[in-house]
Amino acid sequence: MSEDLAEWLSDSNEVLNLQFVRDPEDEDVLQYQEQQAIEPFNPSFTYPIFGEHEKIFGYKGLDIQLKFASGSLRQYLSINYDSKITSTATPADEIEGTLYKFIPPDYTKSDLDFKRLVEKDAENFKPLGDKIGSYVRPPATTKGKSKGKAKAKGSQVEGEFKEDDEGAVVFEMYKSNWNTPGFREYHRRMQLFILLFIEGGSYVHEDEDSWEFITLYERRKRPNSEIHTYHFVGYTSVYPFWCYPDQVRLRLSQFVILPPYQNQGHGSKLYSTLFSTMLSRSEVAELTVEDPAEAFEDLRDRNDLRFLIKQDIISDPLFNIVGLGNDKDKINQRIEWEKNIRKKYKIAKRQFDRLLEMLLLKELNQLNENQVKQYRLHVKARLFRFNYEMLSQMTPQERKDALAKTYESVIEDYERILEMTFH
Repeated sequence: MSEDLAEWLSDSNEVLNLQFVRDPEDEDVLQYQEQQAIEPFNPSFTYPIFGEHEKIFGYKGLDIQLKFASGSLRQYLSINYDSKITSTATPADEIEGTLYKFIPPDYTKSDLDFKRLVEKDAENFKPLGDKIGSYVRPPATTKGKSKGKAKAKGSQVEGEFKEDDEGAVVFEMYKSNWNTPGFREYHRRMQLFILLFIEGGSYVHEDEDSWEFITLYERRKRPNSEIHTYHFVGYTSVYPFWCYPDQVRLRLSQFVILPPYQNQGHGSKLYSTLFSTMLSRSEVAELTVEDPAEAFEDLRDRNDLRFLIKQDIISDPLFNIVGLGNDKDKINQRIEWEKNIRKKYKIAKRQFDRLLEMLLLKELNQLNENQVKQYRLHVKARLFRFNYEMLSQMTPQERKDALAKTYESVIEDYERILEMTFH
């Protein structure tokens, strides 16, 4: 592309501005730390919409605003620019027509209509589906004041806060499926976030009946009223596959927490609710994850580790591998213990193996050479089994070097995760 034409290129990640909009009455009560919930933000990815190079051609000063009513996710689209190329040989990209393929057709381009829609939805919108969990956060404070100084009836500890404490913010989770009245239409509005924030994300097929969803909302009570407003935070989707002989394996497919709510613990709350719900279902054999992103893998590892610690499996005499040696009875006993624990908590085998290795590392006496050696051999044996097809094609020395290198990389990652989880 010539230098002159390059001047007409825009980065689609930068010019697409997303924003959740609340009724002005609901925006006014937000404290300084909470303002990010209504500030514009940009997507992480736009290549599913605008192509692999994530460029839009034909405009200068381009500004695409896609706003959402914070609860119902009804949309407003505005496309503005300083100038547009007039060449017929190299015409400008059709922006609205491109977006139209990915968003519901009932969006508005009228500022006044969108304002009225937001005001109406603020009082009328209620989450769809069955409520399956909630948690309460202390009220935020004004700029310059430390957290925990806000007025409240009870303690400032999150777990001790009550929903009716002054200024407390409630977060609620709702389970839905295609049979939930109105959810199919709602899902068409929220699924866009999968494309924009999950690398490689794609829309699910509505003709696959078994999809399940858990949607997370922030719930606010308007001061001096009985009105509660709901604001979208994120969601996850899972799909059940048959598991021999008479159960299902739940596969987590999509998981997204929107940027205004990231790094605040909401992802862990959503995952933990999904996990506890899965444990309560007798027909579910285990929870698996479809091609997880690194950030989600970390979140999953942290929460699974904390869960197993809470179950106190470390204190079980069969937890430790030290002293097993070549004693087949002890080895078989521990293998059976692992199998039963994994089945009880419905954790996929590879994930469970990793979790045990991390917990063993956490408890390992690094000054005891014999313990360190046994741990190293234990992990390498699992790595060999997992990578057998590739390793079996190597020479003995190549195999030894590859296992040593992989082991060091695995331990480095384990230490990183443990540091995040327990410190």
